[in-house]
Amino acid sequence: MTDSSSSDSTKSFFHPALAVSNIKNHISITLEMENVQYVTWAELFKFHAKSHRVLHYIIPPESGKEKVPKTDAEKELWSTLDATVHQWIYATISTDLLHTILEPDSMAMDAWNKLRDIFQNNKNSRAVTPEHEFSHANMEDFSNASAYCQRLKILSYQLMNVGAPVSNNRLVLQMVADLSEASKAVGTIIRQSNSLPFFYQARSMLILEETGFTKQLATRSTTAMLAQDYDDNPSSGNNHPNR
Repeated sequence: MTDSSSSDSTKSFFHPALAVSNIKNHISITLEMENVQYVTWAELFKFHAKSHRVLHYIIPPESGKEKVPKTDAEKELWSTLDATVHQWIYATISTDLLHTILEPDSMAMDAWNKLRDIFQNNKNSRAVTPEHEFSHANMEDFSNASAYCQRLKILSYQLMNVGAPVSNNRLVLQMVADLSEASKAVGTIIRQSNSLPFFYQARSMLILEETGFTKQLATRSTTAMLAQDYDDNPSSGNNHPNR
């Protein structure tokens, strides 16, 4: 009769984290020094690490729940997984950040903590530039309503990442503060609402209004061209062969 514990010990164990061949398929954001998206990047990274059972390699577990490797096999697996998570970090940050945090014989948690310190320190200073651009955004400076709204949303994410989150009401009010001629009417409707719509609802209203305004201009232009052509050639309407 075969001992079950002996049989289990001979089974090969493959950790799910080792199955990840390309971390960028799971974390599409590249963390950069200038384009501040640390909070978003960190949340995506933590979700991925948790789903692959390696979160404790970057976030210390609660006291008393630490798992200390004892056997040689456990120590080897721990070292392998730490290196794997370390590679994930390096693969999802910019070259400048990589050179900043890279140190020989460091662990994944060391790299994680250095990135946290880089982006979580001096939050107020980091908020100055996106706050200024957000507060002075003008729709006339963009090609269309969609590009304008997208830029405001990106700036709001950047402000959130430096500890200065933008509420939905402030985002919507800023969005309708300086509109083009094509969207002023719907902007007035939004501002006068007792309850402001959510950002994406207001965005859809602006885009639809702009699309309708553009179509009206195109129709008027076509009509004006036909009228001008008739004025220049008034007899052209009498040249039909059946007349």
